[in-house]
Amino acid sequence: MKYNRLFYMLILLSCVSLLGFGYVLQYVKGLEPCPLCMVQRAAFLLIILVSLSACVHNPGRIGTRIYSGFISLFAVFGAAIAGRQIWLQHLPADKVPECGPGLEFMLEVYPLAETIKTLIKGTGDCAEVVWTFLGLSIPEWSIQVFTLLAVISIYQLYRSRSATFS
Repeated sequence: MKYNRLFYMLILLSCVSLLGFGYVLQYVKGLEPCPLCMVQRAAFLLIILVSLSACVHNPGRIGTRIYSGFISLFAVFGAAIAGRQIWLQHLPADKVPECGPGLEFMLEVYPLAETIKTLIKGTGDCAEVVWTFLGLSIPEWSIQVFTLLAVISIYQLYRSRSATFS
């Protein structure tokens, strides 16, 4: 059905737009992303790759379940990371962890496992709110998008159990 391709195309375009806006904030506005922002970007990128594959493939019933399952998984992961950053942003100033080294330094000096652990844990950089829109910070917007992506992809997953696709 063409509905599948349209569904995944909308997810693809939404995530590409969000990543594009993130790059505008970084390269035009000069806002450097923190480690947790980078992990959230990776989650959006994984969702983009899965939805692009689904657009090209135009899956049937089983493929829809697989693609929607992966999108749900990556969206829940992204929401968890955004939730961690929101928690850091709302900590009292004396409880905020120290700022850590930059990503490039960590990749050059630390083993990959240590770099990933540091990225996911977050640093003091992650607690700083550098941009807001309608009173919400970037991770507060991200968690809403990740949650919406998870909900609609789970809906698509269960919808594909009873529907027949061509």
